[in-house]
Amino acid sequence: MAALTVLVMGAGSVGCYLGGALAAAGLQVHFVGRPRVLDALRAEGLRSSDLEGRQQHLPVTGLYLHEALPAELRPDITLLCVKSGATAEAAALLGAALPAASLVLSMQNGIANAEHGRQAAPQLDWRAGMVPFNVAELGPGRFHRGTQGALVVQGQSREPLLLALQQAWASQGLALDLLADPLDMRALQWGKLLLNLNNPVNALSGQALRAELLQRGYRRCLAALQQEALDLLQVAGIRPAKLTPLPPRLVPRLLRLPTPLFRLLAARMLKIDAQARSSMADDLALGRVTEIEALCGEVLRLAAHVGRSAPLNARMLALIKAWPQRQNPYGPAELWVALTQA
Repeated sequence: MAALTVLVMGAGSVGCYLGGALAAAGLQVHFVGRPRVLDALRAEGLRSSDLEGRQQHLPVTGLYLHEALPAELRPDITLLCVKSGATAEAAALLGAALPAASLVLSMQNGIANAEHGRQAAPQLDWRAGMVPFNVAELGPGRFHRGTQGALVVQGQSREPLLLALQQAWASQGLALDLLADPLDMRALQWGKLLLNLNNPVNALSGQALRAELLQRGYRRCLAALQQEALDLLQVAGIRPAKLTPLPPRLVPRLLRLPTPLFRLLAARMLKIDAQARSSMADDLALGRVTEIEALCGEVLRLAAHVGRSAPLNARMLALIKAWPQRQNPYGPAELWVALTQA
C-alpha cells in the first residue's frame, strides 16, 4: 500500500502529537487548526517529546498546514481531534468535503463524539477512539506526552487502513489496539472518563499532574467525583473497563489513602513526568472553552437517564465555568469545601 494521507482535524495538543508521529513515520499529514497553533508550527516546526526521552523535530517544510479544510483533499484517514463541543461543526465540514464512506476516527475525550459525528455526517465511516495519555503544549510548536498507554480505535486488524496506521504509530513508539466490539469500546470510554474526572481537579489546582495527585485533598475531590459516577454506572448496568491495576470501583478507595501509602501502592499511576498537566489546565490558562461538558456533563446526562442526580459533578462543572470570574487556583481543602458545601 502506498503511504497514507492523513487529515488531522483539530491541530491542538493531541492532534499535533498524533499527527506529528505519523508524519515522522513518513505519512503525508495535513493539519487543520487555529491560527495560534499553525503560526507557531510555521515558525518553529513541530517538536514532540515524551516521558521515555524520545524527541522529534519536524521542520515546517515537511508540514501541511491549513486554517480551513482544503476542498480538494481526499485523505485515507481523518483523525478528529477537536474539542468535544466542536464535534458537530467539524463533522458537518467533513461531511461536505469528504467522499462517502471516508474513515474518520474520533480521537477525543468523552463518550458520544463518534455518534454526534455520525448524526452530522451519516455518509462517513465513523469510529470511536481513545487517547489514554496526556499531551501538554510546553511552548510554541512543542508538544510533550507525559503519561503512558496504548491508543485504541474501534476496528479490526484485517482492515488495511487501520493496520497501516497501527504500523506507522508503532514505528514511533505508540501502540494502537483495535477493538471490534462497540460495547467493549463503550466500556473503555467510560473507564477513561472516570480517570479524566481528574482533569477539572488538576485545572483548578494550578499544579502539574503528579504534584496534584500527591496531595490527599485533591485526590479526595477526585475520589468523590469518581464514586458518584460509579454509582450511576452501576444503576445503568454499565461496567467500565479497567485501565489501572485496580478495578474502577476500588480506585476511589486508593485515592483516599494517606499520601505515603498512596505513593507506595499507586507507583504505576504516578508514572507521570513533572511537565505533565491536563489539557483543561491549558484551556483555562488561555481562556478557551473547556471539555467539562464531555466529562462531568456526561455524568449528569447519565444521571438524568437513570432518574438520579449527580450534585458533585454538577458543582465541578459550575466551578470550571465560573473560572473566568475567579482565575485563582484552589488549595486542596478549599477545593473540597467548594465542591461539597455549595
